[in-house]
Amino acid sequence: MNSKLVLGTVQFGLDYGIAGGRQVPVEEVQRILDFAQKNGISTLDTAITYGNSEQLLGETGVQDWQIVTKLPSIPHKCTDVERWVQESIQGSLQRLKVSQLYGLILHRPADLNDLHGKVLYRALKQCETLGWVGKLGVSIYEPEELAQLPAWFSPKLVQAPFNVLDQRLFKSGWLQRLAEQQVEVHVRSLFLQGLLLMPMEQRPSKFHRWTSLWQSWEMWLQAEQLSAVQACLQFVLKYQNIDRQYNTIQYKYHTNTIQ
Repeated sequence: MNSKLVLGTVQFGLDYGIAGGRQVPVEEVQRILDFAQKNGISTLDTAITYGNSEQLLGETGVQDWQIVTKLPSIPHKCTDVERWVQESIQGSLQRLKVSQLYGLILHRPADLNDLHGKVLYRALKQCETLGWVGKLGVSIYEPEELAQLPAWFSPKLVQAPFNVLDQRLFKSGWLQRLAEQQVEVHVRSLFLQGLLLMPMEQRPSKFHRWTSLWQSWEMWLQAEQLSAVQACLQFVLKYQNIDRQYNTIQYKYHTNTIQ
């Protein structure tokens, strides 16, 4: 099972999440990485926009890891997209202190449909040819974004939200279609930014409108004698067409959510 787990590192660089997760202290990073690696986890998820996450990973030493990072949206005032892409990717490689990324995914796939879309694509393919990137892909919020990708772009990796409360990737039929196209599928938000792990009394008040849902969730966990972490992981593992599942540190509530 652990070979399918990806360690999300946004909280290595930022306070993050609906649940109020705080940034992981620097002294904890090495311990978390060591624990994950000893338990068969070999892939990390990060992004250029995750604060100093890439730099911290590079300083810790991640040459033996498969790393997926994200390219942000093209800056509004960018006049040389090709140069921006190359400098962005080289910057990630330098901060991470690695020679190649396992995957590079676009944080905003809609950039491919904009004026500079084909220039962006050519620049990405050039970086792939140079050996800087193993797999090019996209990060989406809704399955409909996949239908909007231009016909000339065929992602090799797709990252999408998926959890017990959000099964749109499966219900839309896209999970099966991606498998048929031999696209590697990574899913995130397994814990719904920590909401599925939180005790009822600790959830922010704006989520109280769904109290009956949270009560049903907790009653089911008790009946099945499962922890919230176990249930969230086991649910996703049922889907054979999901290749990897991201497990972001929820530091406020768990020193390491993969335990």
